[in-house]
Amino acid sequence: MKLKIKLVEGAGSLEVTSLKQPAHVRVYRLIRDMILYGELAPGDAVTIQGLTNVLGAGMTPVREAIRRLTAEGALEFMGNRRVCVPELTEAKLEEFAFARLAIEPKLARWGAEKIGATKILELDMIDQAVNAAIAHQNVREYLIQNYRFHMTLYLASEKRELIGMVERLWLQTGPSLRMMFRRFKGKLYLPDMHQEALAALRDNRADKVEEAMREDILQGIDNIRSSLFEAPAESENLIKIS
Repeated sequence: MKLKIKLVEGAGSLEVTSLKQPAHVRVYRLIRDMILYGELAPGDAVTIQGLTNVLGAGMTPVREAIRRLTAEGALEFMGNRRVCVPELTEAKLEEFAFARLAIEPKLARWGAEKIGATKILELDMIDQAVNAAIAHQNVREYLIQNYRFHMTLYLASEKRELIGMVERLWLQTGPSLRMMFRRFKGKLYLPDMHQEALAALRDNRADKVEEAMREDILQGIDNIRSSLFEAPAESENLIKIS
């Protein structure tokens, strides 16, 4: 598999990737973002040597990053020094959906109870970037900004252990999102639950924020389910998901 990717330092990450960081940390975050934003497609094999060439990194930090990502369920070994992103099965999707719906709406509510005006403004700007990415059919930018919206809200809750669980869930479902865009004939217009959440944040209605984000997640799960397991493959078209 030949990789053609842009290595933009820190793109999409809430923690900026710096060349001053240890090599194994920087390489981990770069490969994590490649997985999260669909640059490594489910089922496609890539060699460890191929990753070292693309990243311009040594074999040791790449191996360490792969070991860590394998432990997190984001990669799996295929033998012959190759790894791949696991394909998302329907059973796995239902398991991930259960976990996301159990954790994320509560994180949204707790975040809403603590968030300040500056962060609400930041969320509004992020959602504008989400909409701009949709308008320009920029899949990668959409995935980056959508992830930022959710995680910025969740981080306000200060529930680090739960946020870590959610990050691992997104890492295992993210690669299937780009595939999903190729399976819809046209754009799918759904209620903008980010805007509903923002309105609730401005009104200090944490309960309504929880409801909006729950509906947002349900929309996303339904879109993934219908596109991967029901709809035939089609040309790529960008739709708004969670």
